[in-house]
Amino acid sequence: MATQAPVAVVNQSHAQPVTEYSARSTSGLRMLVLGIVILLVGVGLAFLPSHLSKAPAIAVAIIDLFVFIAGVLALRGLTAVVPGQARVVQLFGRYRGTIRESGLQWVNPFTDRIKVSTRIRNQESAQAKVNDADGNPIEIAAVVVWQVRDTAHAVYSVDDYVKFVAIQTETAVRHIASSYPYDSRGSGAMSLRDNADEITERLSAELTDRVESAGVDIIESRLTRLSYAPEIAQAMLRTQQASAVVGARQVIVEGAVGMVRMALEKLEQEGVVELDEERKAAMVSNLLVVLCSEQATQQVVNTGSLYQ
Repeated sequence: MATQAPVAVVNQSHAQPVTEYSARSTSGLRMLVLGIVILLVGVGLAFLPSHLSKAPAIAVAIIDLFVFIAGVLALRGLTAVVPGQARVVQLFGRYRGTIRESGLQWVNPFTDRIKVSTRIRNQESAQAKVNDADGNPIEIAAVVVWQVRDTAHAVYSVDDYVKFVAIQTETAVRHIASSYPYDSRGSGAMSLRDNADEITERLSAELTDRVESAGVDIIESRLTRLSYAPEIAQAMLRTQQASAVVGARQVIVEGAVGMVRMALEKLEQEGVVELDEERKAAMVSNLLVVLCSEQATQQVVNTGSLYQ
């Protein structure tokens, strides 16, 4: 018994997308004048059968009907295109080009003309609650500036290109937020708060890849909100304050040590007083207390000798 050869199944879901090209059109002003003239001729012919016999009257009526149809078709093909807007021309379900030239244009009257805005748009994502790379919950939102580049892709490749951009924006923002920590905490690693410019560049690059199929160009993207979630905001604030205090103390101590070293060197160079190691240690201790203390120190005048 002969075996039947397997039938290859062709996947039609990845068909070649339609690319935008210019539709065939002509000046709408001339066609407007022509259509009005044809309708006026039809109105004139409508009064003519009353002065003719039956047979010629019927012929004139038929001609008048065709004249009216021609006038209506001439006017129906008129399409007004405003600046910042394009018209996707579709004939019986097939793409026939795009009109981008503004003004009154005339195309095939049997075509459908789909409006597509080519203006620059702002898309602000909803405030999302995401865990960053360290697992801390944060709240983040972004605004994206975009524009339709390919009207054919925008109409035929996705169901609703505006909604598509909105969903992809939220997805990209969540992905970027979960890929980096909120704060580097001095480690030098890239973080959402300390590397805002680099983060927005990566967000724009990811968005560009995500909306390429919709024929959309990403002009700019910016984070509009970035903060810890309310449940950990106070704890993280205390952590940041502690880090700031430690950093400030480090600067103060480094400055105080430098001032003490400079004071000892000056005393030794100018021979003001000779101090042994024990007295130098006492002087260093007193100067560090004065320079590093947060409160004002009280001065004590020594009326005795250096060793009393």
